[in-house]
Amino acid sequence: MSLVGKKFPSIAVDAISEMGDNLKINIFEEATKNNKKVLLFWYPKDFTFVCPTELHAFQVALPEFNKRNTIVIGASCDTNEVHFAWLNTPKNNGGIEGVTYPILADTNRNLSNILGILDIDSTSYSEETDSIIVEGSNVTFRATYLIDETGKIFHESVNDMPLGRNVNEYLRMVDAYTHIQEKGEVCPANWEAGKEAMNADRNSTASYLSSMN
Repeated sequence: MSLVGKKFPSIAVDAISEMGDNLKINIFEEATKNNKKVLLFWYPKDFTFVCPTELHAFQVALPEFNKRNTIVIGASCDTNEVHFAWLNTPKNNGGIEGVTYPILADTNRNLSNILGILDIDSTSYSEETDSIIVEGSNVTFRATYLIDETGKIFHESVNDMPLGRNVNEYLRMVDAYTHIQEKGEVCPANWEAGKEAMNADRNSTASYLSSMN
């Protein structure tokens, strides 16, 4: 079920800083108390293959997100200790040394379960062990959330495991949403900062479509 247009769950999650400090981060409060947008991106596992390329890509784009009053936070279900080991592994050995934004450690899967982004094929109850048996990796897909200054989710997307994200698209969406907030206009397909936007009415749409010829 889509969470777009709804408030992000207000729940504190373990996290780690680049310096190895153990933190508790509440994404909703990061947005509302700091009056900033938040980009939260989930990846399946530390020490894997596509994942470090994404973490480094978000790091490269971090100054651009900062210019847009947007906090970047990574997340997986690995522990803080594993995160810190990966943060201390050089890039030429598959590590994420140099990443400076915090990373959530949702080890109890409380937040990822609420968001519905875990790779679970099925669950069943075992009478013999009186327990729930999970089929599937039970790690997160490549889910991404953009949250505004009121804590409302204005974008969500979920990629399957092999599909890395285009970081520039999230910058474009932050630009578009900010334009909507500031100008009260709507942003057409392929809109980029500096391009013409539209009013939300039939005449404005007709005029914009005519200009595409």
